[in-house]
Amino acid sequence: MTKMKWLFACLLLLAASGFALGQNTKAVEHPTVAQVLDRRVAGVEQEFVSAADAMPEDKYAFAPADGEFKGVRTFAQQVKHVAAVNYIVGAAILEEKPPVDVGGENGPDSMKTKADVMNFLKGSCAYFHKAVGTINEGNLLSPIKNPFGEGTATRLGMATLIVGHCFDHYGQMVVYLRMNGIVPPASR
Repeated sequence: MTKMKWLFACLLLLAASGFALGQNTKAVEHPTVAQVLDRRVAGVEQEFVSAADAMPEDKYAFAPADGEFKGVRTFAQQVKHVAAVNYIVGAAILEEKPPVDVGGENGPDSMKTKADVMNFLKGSCAYFHKAVGTINEGNLLSPIKNPFGEGTATRLGMATLIVGHCFDHYGQMVVYLRMNGIVPPASR
């Protein structure tokens, strides 16, 4: 008798699970290329902007000087460089000129305050979101002018370059933060 109850319970459970699975008739929606790229950009933006904001203004001019650090960019220069490259690459993807004076790959020399640098960074992120929003399956691999030299690149290549580039400099900024006794927001 116990075996019969067990068998009946298993059959009931199996039937119920099949019924439950049959209830989900909504079609699976696949993200667009732009949505996938935008999520990656948003992820790096969250890490990078929070790290840039974590450094106090009086430490924005900090750069390690001992050992193998001679001649490296200051914290502010790291942030300005990333923002400038965001604008340059975004403009290449959109096939237009950057909407602001980027001052070359190092950013404008005129920006001295943390507030100015943070505004430049946030503006560059917004502009880059706009740029990746235009990438689709039709133009993903179409050649565009390479903003860093001769030849061509692709929108996909440029979009993925930004994620890697930002994380490269994010790693350097984490070192600077920790050298100043600051735990990066992502590690808290």
